[in-house]
Amino acid sequence: MSEDTQASATVDLIGETKEKTHSISDIEADAIRVELGRVFQSPQFHGSKRCQDFLEYVVEQTLAGLPHGLKERTIGIAVFGRSNTYDTNEDGIVRMKASEVRKRLALYHAEGGKNAAVHIELPVGSYVPTFCKRSAHAHETSAALSAGNLTTEDVAGESKNQETHRRKARWRIWATIFAPLSVIALCTGFWFEFRSSSTMLDQFWAPLLQSQSPVVLAAAYGQVYMPTRPPSVKDFTLLTDQYVGGGDLVAASWISGLLGRRGHPFTVKIGNAVSFEDLHNAPAILIGYSSNQWKEITKNFRFFIDDENGIITDNGKPTEWYPHNVSADFHSDDDYAIISRAFYPETNEMMMLVSGCEQYGTQAAAELITNAGLLAKILQSAPKGWQKKNLQFVIHVRVIANSPASPEVVASYYW
Repeated sequence: MSEDTQASATVDLIGETKEKTHSISDIEADAIRVELGRVFQSPQFHGSKRCQDFLEYVVEQTLAGLPHGLKERTIGIAVFGRSNTYDTNEDGIVRMKASEVRKRLALYHAEGGKNAAVHIELPVGSYVPTFCKRSAHAHETSAALSAGNLTTEDVAGESKNQETHRRKARWRIWATIFAPLSVIALCTGFWFEFRSSSTMLDQFWAPLLQSQSPVVLAAAYGQVYMPTRPPSVKDFTLLTDQYVGGGDLVAASWISGLLGRRGHPFTVKIGNAVSFEDLHNAPAILIGYSSNQWKEITKNFRFFIDDENGIITDNGKPTEWYPHNVSADFHSDDDYAIISRAFYPETNEMMMLVSGCEQYGTQAAAELITNAGLLAKILQSAPKGWQKKNLQFVIHVRVIANSPASPEVVASYYW
C-alpha cells in the first residue's frame, strides 16, 4: 500500500469509526499512558520490543496532536531506523509490525485487557490509534462476559446507553460542520453517502439480527500435528480440539464487536462445543475452514472449499480460486475465501459462514462484512431484493508482509 493510499484509507476509516471513539479531549492523556504501560506488561507485548516501540510512537504522536504525520515512511524512519530514502514497497517492516500489533491488541483485549478502563486500538488501514473510554457499567458487563455469561441482557443495555451518547456526539459534530454556509452542499453529499453505507451494512446483517435469540458465534478448531512426548522425528499426534487460527480469532473479534455495537446478544462457542441443538435454536455465525465440522453444512452450496485439493469449487467444478504460492510453513502471498449468508432448512434458522482457504482469507472476509464502505461497494450491483435472498461471495485478497490487504469480490451468487 502506497503512502497516498494509506492516507486515503486513514481518512475513510476515521470517518467510519468516529461514532464509537471518544476524542482525546474526553480522555485524560495520563490514563491512556497508564493503560499503554499495562499493555506493554501483558504477555502479548512483554516479549516484543519492536511492537512496543511501534505502539508507543503512534500513541504519543496522536496524543501530541500529530496524527497526520503517521505515515509509513515517517514511522519506518523514526521507529525502525530506516533511511530517509528507503523504498516502502520493498521494505514492509511498518506494515508487518502494524499487523502484528493489531493481532496482539486483539489478544490482549480478549484476555487480560478486557476490563481496561481505556481501550487502545489500531484500526485496519490506518496507523492512527483510537482510544475508547469505557464506563463503569461496561466493566461490570466485561466481568460477566469473562465469567462465561455471554448472553447477558447487560450487553444490549450498555449498547443502548452508548448509542444515546453517540447520538449526542453526532449532533454536536453536525452542528459544527453545517454552520458555514459555504460547505453546505459538500457536507450534504457526504451525509447521504455515509447514511447509504450504514444502511447497506444494516440490511446485510438484518436477517441474522431480526431474531431475539442470542447469535451463536463459533470459531472452528484447526487440525494441528504435534510431536509425541518424548519428541520423535517420525511420530506425531493429531490435535483436533486445542488450537484456533490467528485469522479466525481476529475475525471473531471484529464480528463480536459489530454485534456488541448493535446491542445484539451473542454466545461464543469454540469448535466441538457447538452442537446441532445450538444451531437449531438461534441464528449462527460460523468462522473457519470448511474441512472442519462446518463441512456438512456448506457442501451443497454453489461455492465450496474442497479440502482435499485446497481450492474453491463452483458447482463441484474446480476453479483457479486458491492460494497459488503456499510455503512450507503455510504462508502465502494471496488467499481466497467464501462468505455465505443463507437460511438453513435443517435448523430453520439463518446462518453466516466465513471461511478462508487459509487464515488470511478468513480475516479478510470478516473485514468485508463488518466494514460499511467495503460492503456498500460490492452490493451496488446486487440484484433487486438481495436483502431477503440467500447469498455467497467469493473473495480474493493479496497478503502483504503476512497481513491481508483489502479484499475484492471475484464471484457472487444470489438465490
